[in-house]
Amino acid sequence: MNVLVISGHNDLKNSVANAAIIKEIERQLPEVEMRKLDELYPDYRIDVPAEQAALLKADLIVWQFPFYWYTMPALMKKWLDEVFLHGFSHGSKGVLGGKKFLVSFTTGVPAVAYTGEADAIADINRLTELYSATAKLCRLDYQGAMWINGVSYTSRQTPEGIEQQRQEAVAYAGRLVERIKEIMNQ
Repeated sequence: MNVLVISGHNDLKNSVANAAIIKEIERQLPEVEMRKLDELYPDYRIDVPAEQAALLKADLIVWQFPFYWYTMPALMKKWLDEVFLHGFSHGSKGVLGGKKFLVSFTTGVPAVAYTGEADAIADINRLTELYSATAKLCRLDYQGAMWINGVSYTSRQTPEGIEQQRQEAVAYAGRLVERIKEIMNQ
């Protein structure tokens, strides 16, 4: 199974959690095609044919990104807007249908902020509905969303805090890799 990971972080060099997750995926699954949007498109000029070709080769598409303002970062949104065109990703002539699709992201706030309770920011499960809707529109086989909470700038004020965040992200990446392997073996 061909696995394609789209790293949607705007600046992976200055990331702790997303950088650790990507590095761990590359370490454990070296055969995976990794597309780091921030390295490929620092000028935000997306090579649409190259991205569509990568998607067409994939059996499993994984999105990995930080949850910015309850959605994906600007670079990844631009990638989505330009690459997932009618006639390619959806519509009567769409060609992505049937591919497996998994969403993975990091959040800055603790899990309690996304419980859906009265004092919480929101219900994380409702916020992720847009990914299942995207999958449905594109006839992708949605494998769900998974995430790690609490990896914000505020928790990396010390070298110890940075290392703790990195270790938590590596542990999460291990769970993500296991999920990818599980999907690959279905």
